[in-house]
Amino acid sequence: MSGPGDTVRLAHGAGGEAMRALIEDVFLRGVVDAEARAMDDGAAIPFGDRWLVVTTDAHVVQPAFFPGGDIGRLSVCGTVNDLAMMGATELVALTATVIVEEGYSIADLRRVAASMRAACDEAGARLLAGDTKVMRKGELDGLALSSSGVALADRVVRGGGVRAGDAILITGTIGDHGLAVLGARHQLGLGDALRSDVAPLNGLVRAALAAGGDAVHAMKDPTRGGVTSALTELARASGVAVRLDEDALPYTDAARAAAELLGIDPLVVANEGKALLAVAPDAAPRVIAALRAHPLGARAAIIGRAVAGEPGEVVLDTGFGTRRLRERDGDPLPRIC
Repeated sequence: MSGPGDTVRLAHGAGGEAMRALIEDVFLRGVVDAEARAMDDGAAIPFGDRWLVVTTDAHVVQPAFFPGGDIGRLSVCGTVNDLAMMGATELVALTATVIVEEGYSIADLRRVAASMRAACDEAGARLLAGDTKVMRKGELDGLALSSSGVALADRVVRGGGVRAGDAILITGTIGDHGLAVLGARHQLGLGDALRSDVAPLNGLVRAALAAGGDAVHAMKDPTRGGVTSALTELARASGVAVRLDEDALPYTDAARAAAELLGIDPLVVANEGKALLAVAPDAAPRVIAALRAHPLGARAAIIGRAVAGEPGEVVLDTGFGTRRLRERDGDPLPRIC
């Protein structure tokens, strides 16, 4: 992996190789702590016979309101979901920082705050502390939110836990959030059929862990960079490759049509209410059944498997051949979260 270069580019925020290079070269330079260098979705601290998991996240999505959600809901769900991917589904507390531009609509700010409270209620979370800053007009594009959270886990699920032979599961349809935001941003007239999937996943993950137990080896939510980046990260951290079955990939009709219209591969488009799980093959049917019994997992599917091979390689089996899925160096959808 090459270094980040001399200046920050949009690609450095896209969730792929360029972003990892920036983090490793700038923020992790000289850091020897293995917990930090693992770049999991949170940090795990021993807490009696359990674990306290801590994470932080920031959101600058444009537009702030989009079909299916808004920046407030996204901020809460993004933090809740990062905790859940570590196996921490019992939320202790969240905090939030609001940075707002002078002249921003108070009515819109109230709408965002109400959305944050509603998302907290959904997740069973408490928003206990926060901070507010106001920037002069022109110094910020409207509104930026940052949130942090802590939650409890009985077992920490690490991103490097995938084993060759594991089934790769996804909890639902692919690409919904990014395509919905893009449609709203460019006023493509795609209607309400294309909606963001943004949702708190801690309840869904709790059901999967109850069904699969230790057989759930790794989890990752496919946000920036989509399914391709998320699986690349899991596979690279675990020293395995991943082979996907194209016929098994679930999409909504609206997302598939929008992706074809825009010429964008939905596998590199962000979701904000889905998770990828690597599960031992004998436990995969139990986990799929538990996911499908939950309202957020009705279209859960087994989409591939981990195999011995080049670490980080993700291959798509089209039925007529295979092609390697590669992370984008550029960002086709900036400010998607």
